[in-house]
Amino acid sequence: MWISPSQNRTWVSEFILLGFSSDTTTNRTLFSAFLLLYLSSVLGNGLIVTLVCLDMHLHTPMYFLLCILSLLDMSYVTTTVPQMLVHLLSRSQTISFAGCWLQMYMFGALALTECFFLVVMAYDRYVAICYPLRYTVILSWGLCTQLSAGTWACGFFFSLIHTFFTMRLPYCGPNRVNHYFCEGPSVRNLACMDTHVVEMVDSVISVFVVAAPLLLIVASYIRIAQVIFKIKSMQARCKAFSTCASHLTVITFFYAPATYIYMKPNSRYSPDRDKQISLFYNVFSALLNPVIYSLRNKDIKGAFLRVMGKGRVTW
Repeated sequence: MWISPSQNRTWVSEFILLGFSSDTTTNRTLFSAFLLLYLSSVLGNGLIVTLVCLDMHLHTPMYFLLCILSLLDMSYVTTTVPQMLVHLLSRSQTISFAGCWLQMYMFGALALTECFFLVVMAYDRYVAICYPLRYTVILSWGLCTQLSAGTWACGFFFSLIHTFFTMRLPYCGPNRVNHYFCEGPSVRNLACMDTHVVEMVDSVISVFVVAAPLLLIVASYIRIAQVIFKIKSMQARCKAFSTCASHLTVITFFYAPATYIYMKPNSRYSPDRDKQISLFYNVFSALLNPVIYSLRNKDIKGAFLRVMGKGRVTW
């Protein structure tokens, strides 16, 4: 805490992240579980990035986008889980005000970037199925780069607005955040003034970064479904559906909990339930992506065998 000389008020200089439990035995069990999940996420996504970079057969727009998705997953899970692991074994669960600001911004920037990026991946599937002969012409490397850069720019911009309005609120009372990281709604709940304006700002942002991308994805897949149902061959139809199944699964696990957390009214705020739900789009989604895209994908399996074969020859 520090005291403002001009206003003679005590301001919060650090927050205490309560996490999931105060029981030592439970925390050790959670530490082992989350460490395994984190390492699996990083290694799985890192493997996809490595394979896409090393194998020439994966140098296509689809796998370029998958590589960026894996980078996003590795990055945003790293903004929260390592600190949570430290707090599970440490007596001190504090985070400085500046550290909370930075964590909220970086997590928000990467998560919002993924919201926009999943639209780009839906567009990739739309072009691949609806215009297969013009796929490489429409989805050129230049367009892929521009779309990817645009998603990153939008994610970091909207996260800056969200973080700025949340962290500029006066925090002069309790500093115990009922969460395992500095997530906006949980921190905002501790502000010692009316947060109605900030909630309105967050609602507007949510429309742009959650609702609008989700509608674009739904529109893309409605059009994709129309084209697939016109395919006469059952085998070709099943193959087309299979190429979309992975992306739809990732979208469901990411958007469903994120929509619930950020688009529900503040009156329905439930810290214990919210921090459990946030695990789905924070931890489990990042782990799910490499599992879905590697186990169900012959190209990824083939690239892995080719890269491992080259490694044995070199050795």
